[in-house]
Amino acid sequence: MEPTAPVVVDQRAAEDAVIADIVSRMSLERKVAQLIQPQINSFTAEDMERYRFGSYLNGGNGGPYGDEFAEGPEWLRLADEMWDASTRPLEGDEPVIPTMWGTDAVHGHTNVVRATIFPHNIALGATHDPNLVRLIGAATATEIEVTGIDWNFSPTVAVARDDRWGRTYESYSEDPRLVARMGAALVEGLQGKPGDEDWLRRGRVVATAKHFFGDGGTAQGVDQGEVKGDIAALKAIHAVPYPAAIDAGVQSIMASFNSINGKKMHGHKELLDDYLRGELGFDGLVVGDWNGHGQVAGCTVTDCAQAINAGLDIYMVPDDWKGLMDTLTAQVGDGTVSMARIDEAVSRVLRVKYRAGLLDENALKPSARPNAGEWEKLGFAPHRAVAREAVAKSQVILKNDGVLPIKDGADILVAGKAADSIAQASGGWTLTWQGGGELTNANFPGATSIWAGIEEAASAAGGSATYAPDGNYADEPDVAIVVFGEEPYAEFAGDRKNLAFPDEEGLNLLRKFDAAGIPTVAVFLSGRPLWMNREMNASNAFVASWLPGSEGAGVADILFGKREATGKLSFSWPATCEGNPLNGPEGALFAFGYGRSLDDASPTPMLDENCAALTEGAAADWYVNGRLADGVLANTATGKLDNLRGTAGGITATGLDRNAQEDARQIRFAPGASFDLQQQGGSSGIGYRIAYEVLERPTAPVVMRVGGETVDITHQLSVAAGKGWREMIVTEACAADLGPSIGFASQGAFTMRIGTVVREEFAQGTDCSF
Repeated sequence: MEPTAPVVVDQRAAEDAVIADIVSRMSLERKVAQLIQPQINSFTAEDMERYRFGSYLNGGNGGPYGDEFAEGPEWLRLADEMWDASTRPLEGDEPVIPTMWGTDAVHGHTNVVRATIFPHNIALGATHDPNLVRLIGAATATEIEVTGIDWNFSPTVAVARDDRWGRTYESYSEDPRLVARMGAALVEGLQGKPGDEDWLRRGRVVATAKHFFGDGGTAQGVDQGEVKGDIAALKAIHAVPYPAAIDAGVQSIMASFNSINGKKMHGHKELLDDYLRGELGFDGLVVGDWNGHGQVAGCTVTDCAQAINAGLDIYMVPDDWKGLMDTLTAQVGDGTVSMARIDEAVSRVLRVKYRAGLLDENALKPSARPNAGEWEKLGFAPHRAVAREAVAKSQVILKNDGVLPIKDGADILVAGKAADSIAQASGGWTLTWQGGGELTNANFPGATSIWAGIEEAASAAGGSATYAPDGNYADEPDVAIVVFGEEPYAEFAGDRKNLAFPDEEGLNLLRKFDAAGIPTVAVFLSGRPLWMNREMNASNAFVASWLPGSEGAGVADILFGKREATGKLSFSWPATCEGNPLNGPEGALFAFGYGRSLDDASPTPMLDENCAALTEGAAADWYVNGRLADGVLANTATGKLDNLRGTAGGITATGLDRNAQEDARQIRFAPGASFDLQQQGGSSGIGYRIAYEVLERPTAPVVMRVGGETVDITHQLSVAAGKGWREMIVTEACAADLGPSIGFASQGAFTMRIGTVVREEFAQGTDCSF
């Protein structure tokens, strides 16, 4: 039998020959364009034809033609437009190179309405089932192909070591070996297996292992923060998933935002190049994260030779692409970046395109490819069945005194606003970047809420179910199911200072039913383990449901015993609320691998309910890192702005990049509009420090409302206009009533930007300033 090695060599030689020929005929401008990745809302098809970007992306809040809720046909139409623009003939012998579109389909193709929403990775880790994850990858790839997109920025193979990190739910486990198995399985599901006929072809898309490396190991769980320690010890945890992903054939790896021992990964040659390329043998492309290169020492978003010289192949530069292209072109001219390094990076991009069939002579435009435009495959019934199985297999029973499985014929009361919220069950990275917010069940056609799944299961079992979010009832039920948990969030907005859960909606409902002698089942939705001692004490059964997604019936499958309960923790569950890193049995209430079967009704002892974090007083950070603190509301005259985003009462609040992605807000006032930030149960007598920016002078009076006072600040804002980000200090010197609310009202159309709102005690006599 002939050995296989010569075949592999011949294939690589063929790749090399095609790529070398293309590179030899490219101008410098076209080469640089292959390394630039803008987002769809910052360039046009005309820009694509002019510059020929090698790739582009849609951001978490980006959609075709400015509509983040665009239906599938609009995504495919844009894909065709960009393909056509990138493949129009060029003068002379300049090669035509198709572009490719990348998207964050991190738990299904969830930027697109009607797509199947799979459980987040933390839930999939609890299944301990790589074969199931492989099926999820294949289903996701098909739905991505339906809309004509080529490339998925997934799987996340972070090894989360501090559950305060806001991206913990993107991690399969605290155990790097489990992360490696699951990550490799998703790569194979998305791309197919190397050597198989369908590898990177029909029903498959390019996968990305991210974020290389250490994203889950930052100090105190701070997103984009610092990872410190002996490099060999760090590799033994955080680099473990990458060899598995590389062996599975992953074609793209994304650089991480974090630093390793003081050096940002986007500029870390020893790790991006010497280690990843040399020691680990990765031969695909390395793509940056959202403006991550701009965080490298000495860099800006439009000037960062350090990143490409360190081994980055594609700059993800969503909005400032023109400035970066001009700078990089000039840096090649003056020798700051060598032509050899440019050619190397371009060759890596072309190699991935070659393998994905985009450089084939008969390569098809997106709408002509298999699966494209087959809209019934968005939310395809077989895919939803896989998602439902994943939901059921991920449910982890932490307590059960015998109330589960729910008996046939039972009269059931379902309580908690989360029970009928598909958005809350899905978490972040769902239709919008942070998820939740203004989303309602109407945004999820074809999906099933947890309540709807319970209602159907109860009826099938000869019983009945009633939904009362507030827990009120006329006739006493046989059992109450309380569904509650974290509101949706995504990166850095979800970072926490501890693992206490201050929202007491679920706790109050459980205690209410407990006092009435009604058996209760707690179903907890979360992106991480949290301190739940109070809720466990008040319930007869407690289920860690994670973030199950669009197929809520999978939760009912476990509650009613339609499936065996097989879910096991992939993260240790904390016994206390402080939030110190917990990665093993020491300090764990339930250790990694714990999970009860439905027939395990062994007693759970009463748990300690003391938690200092719950009595530390009002939060000082009202709005920081793009997120309102728990208990802080943004109100207008006619409605609420969830997380200070959306439209209500003449106010339109949109995300804005200040220091990180959407960490600030742009607030547009219609004439006569106003908004207020208010903390429920907040303190009086404490000042405010606000980071703000005014681009243009107000044309009509603008007032600040603090507690019960109104202060005209038109002159101050006029002086601040055009002077960049400034600090507004609000003390008793200008607002004697420093109550638990602050807001702004404008008589005319006006726009201001807000970066942070922090309550702070200032020294007596401190003046107000703007």
